[in-house]
Order: sequence, then structure tokens, then C-alpha cells
Amino acid sequence: QVQLVESGGGLVQTGGSLRLSCAASGRTIRGYGVAWFRQAPGEERMFVAAHSDGIITYYSDSVKGRFTISRDNAKNTIGLQMNSLKPEDTAVYFCAARSWPSAARLQDDYDYWGQGTQVTVSS
Repeated sequence: QVQLVESGGGLVQTGGSLRLSCAASGRTIRGYGVAWFRQAPGEERMFVAAHSDGIITYYSDSVKGRFTISRDNAKNTIGLQMNSLKPEDTAVYFCAARSWPSAARLQDDYDYWGQGTQVTVSS
């Protein structure tokens, strides 16, 4: 079992930056693919970025070039650096892990989820 806890959310102005962090416990994330998803009010949860247990990363088109996913297996953490933030990035952000080393874009491919952290971008 892996427990995930996100932090780093908050209120930021358009064009600003935030860094989200996700701390894993219960077991190492080594060998697990990890990802970030987000859910805006009234919308479904959507894929943001994923990182294999290696060097493969995937991004949604809406964040490509602005967001960077990272992982530190030694510290058991997953990060999301968000730059050039826009009001449409406002959402609750969730980190996730899957019991397989590859990265994936679908929610159903992930076994473990955090509780989410709110990111609000003001215009």
C-alpha cells in the first residue's frame, strides 16, 4: 500500500508559478509509475503529467512547456513545477501512483491517490 499526500497548493496570479509536492509513504515509489491529475469545478478529473520509473514523461497538451513533473525515489516524493499559470489551471490537483513502472495517461491505470490540493489562479 502506498499513501500519498499532496502539498504546495495555493492562490497565485496569472503568470505566476507554484510547485506542488506529493509525499509517499507505506512503501517506496521505486518501480511505480506516477502522475498528476486535476479536477476543475463541475468537470471530470483530467490527466496533467506522468513520469515512469525511469526517464519517460508525458504531458497534456494544455500544460506542455509550462509544467514539469519530477520524482525523487530516494526521498519518496513526486513534484510538479507549474510556471506561466493561467486561470484555466485552477483546479484540485491529485498525485497518483500505479503498481507498474511505466507512465500512463488514464485514471484507471492508477492504484493509489492522494486527497488533492487546491490551486487557484486569479486573473
